Amino acid sequence: MGRADWIAVLVAGLVAGTLDIGAAALINFASPVLILQFIAGGLLGRAALSGGAWAALLGLVLQWAMSLVIAAVYVAASTRTAVLRRHWVVGGLAYGVVVFFVMNYAVVPLSAWARWPSFTPAKFAANLLAMLLFGLVVAFCARQAPSRAMAAGRLTGVADRGVP
Repeated sequence: MGRADWIAVLVAGLVAGTLDIGAAALINFASPVLILQFIAGGLLGRAALSGGAWAALLGLVLQWAMSLVIAAVYVAASTRTAVLRRHWVVGGLAYGVVVFFVMNYAVVPLSAWARWPSFTPAKFAANLLAMLLFGLVVAFCARQAPSRAMAAGRLTGVADRGVP
């Protein structure tokens, strides 16, 4: 990945991660600080809820770290697959669905919370919508940062040669 790709990872991760905190606060009618404490609870468990500002800061660091990793995976994939940059909306929506299921059905159950998600249909839809937005932000940023390999034309797919 080139410098522009790393900038895309940084912008996508921080913007999408921050929007995700806001979305979680809106969906759950909770303060962003409480959301950040719940994120910190992934490591600390229930103690994070009484951890005050330090737990919230840990939650913010964890949120941004996860968001940067998630963005880096997509940006790296998009440097190798031209279709992800060309059809960034579809790619971003699909990635948002993947992120939703991985976070809710792998990460959360394996965290210190150790709980399986239970959603009402409305909460499921709202949380999925938040992850679709997350995926779109990441894909948009990836699209805006063509890597050196893509710019040099070294990574071209069948679709790039005019074959559907």
